[in-house]
Order: sequence, then C-alpha cells, then structure tokens
Amino acid sequence: MTIRVGRSIVPMALTGAIGLLGGMVGLAYAVSWRVSPPPRRSYLDSYTFTPWELGLPYETVEFRSSDGLRLVGWWLPRPETNAVIVCSHGHSGSKDELLGIGSYCWRAGYNVLLFDYRGRGESDPWPKTLVSREVDDLLAALSYARQRVPDASIGVIGYSMGASVAILAAARDQSVKALVADSAFTAGDDIVSDSIAKVLPIPAALLVRLADAIVDRRHGYRFSQARPIDVIGQIAPRPVFLVHGTDDSVVPVSHSRRLYAAAREPRIIWEVSGAEHCGSYFVDRVGYCRRVVEFLDQYLRSVEA
Repeated sequence: MTIRVGRSIVPMALTGAIGLLGGMVGLAYAVSWRVSPPPRRSYLDSYTFTPWELGLPYETVEFRSSDGLRLVGWWLPRPETNAVIVCSHGHSGSKDELLGIGSYCWRAGYNVLLFDYRGRGESDPWPKTLVSREVDDLLAALSYARQRVPDASIGVIGYSMGASVAILAAARDQSVKALVADSAFTAGDDIVSDSIAKVLPIPAALLVRLADAIVDRRHGYRFSQARPIDVIGQIAPRPVFLVHGTDDSVVPVSHSRRLYAAAREPRIIWEVSGAEHCGSYFVDRVGYCRRVVEFLDQYLRSVEA
C-alpha cells in the first residue's frame, strides 16, 4: 500500500510541475505583451491638441530613425537663439502630452522639438519597446535638431520611460548639454520586476527572465540590457537634474535615488512630496516649469553666449 502511494506521487508531482511551468510561461507571455504591445492605430491618434490651440507658431516635421521608420514631431521655432529643448515622452505617451512643459520652454526663449516615438502618435507603427529602439529614435531627434540649428546647444527633458531613454541617449551623444529626467527608472528588468511584485504574490526573478526571453524572441531585444544606472555617470561633466514624486506608485522614488547615487557632479535631485508618477508638474505647474527652465538656462544659455 505504501509503495502504491509512493508511485502515485511521482506522476502527480510531475503533473503539478508541468502545470506550474505552463502557468509561469503564460504569465511571462502576458508580461511580455505589456512590455511590448503590438501597434494599434486609430483615427483618435490624430485627435489631439496641437501647438495651434495654444497660439504657438509651429511646423509638423518628419525625420527617420536609423532603421528607416518615419518619426513625426512638432518644431516650435526661435530663430534668434541656438538653444534647443527636445522632449521625450513615456512608454504609452505621445508628443501632445508634452505641450505644457514644451510651450513654457518656447515662451522662455527656446527652440522646442516634441516628437512621437515609434508606434505612438503619428509616427510609423512598430511594437512598443521598453528603453530599446526608443534610444535610436531619440538619437535621430537630436540629429534633426542639429540639422535645424547646426551649432545647437541642446537640452533634453524626459518623462518615465522617456527619462530613462534620455539618460541612455545623453551618455552616447555629447550634443546633449543638460538633462532633466522626471520619474526615470534604473533598468528595464528593475521596473518590470517592481510591476510584477505589485500584483502577483510570487518571486518575480524567474518571471522576469522568461518575459525577457520572450520579448527577445518576438522583437529582437532584451529589456534587461537597458540599464540607465550603468551609464548615467558617463554624462558628467554635463549636468543631470532628476525629478521624482515621493508617492510614485509606478516607478518608486528609490529608482531616482539610486540614479543620483550613480551619477557624477553636477547633479541635482528634487523629490516632490506627495506627487504620483510624472505628477510633479501637476503639483505646481508654474513652480515646476520655472525650476526646470532655471536649470536649463544655467547650463545652456552660458554655452550659447
């Protein structure tokens, strides 16, 4: 009788293990889908506010990524200056979401470029990646800004994924003279792990590795290889201004604290009490814009002069 029970345990355990593995793979596919969803276009992508609603002069511009995708943006001109601000939106965002800070920068005397990353807004469809292909897109935007203003003194303002993308791009492109990174995360696998831990009572490490492999198979990149924390120190002696809300439920403020520790001088961190993810702007719009532009003026206007 004991032998029979012992023998029955083996297939039961095997069945359970297979079921657990299947469940993990299914969850990993779901995670990979969230990280890199397929492109979905709608007529609503064009139903947004533009600089026209704000009474700003602008032109719709197009430029190409290194792999040939058409990227669409708005150029807000200031012919009297060589200072340019390039704005970088988040994972599920688009250029119209940056009209607030973008219009303020234009009124402060800067040329401004707002653009859509691949698979978002009016740019060509493409599966959204997480701090991967977007780096190439931002480098293309920086190249376009230099074409418009050959001696450009460029600052970048990024939000969430766009902030992490901006860190990676600034480490590679010396034309970025000042960087504002709002609600940035330290690494792709860190933020995916944090997101899993909030909703699933299981160890996230294995699930993250499986999802990373699935994303690689589906789209040819690994989000684990996107690590702003490893390169932020390379931006110096160019300045970095980190902004983060203390109540951020998407990217914990600990990410910016770790980025600050890894950065080199000159560096600033501003923690906004009570602010949610990318919410520091909305806590005090005027105060936020003034503080950001004061930082940019300090490091870009002196270059212009």
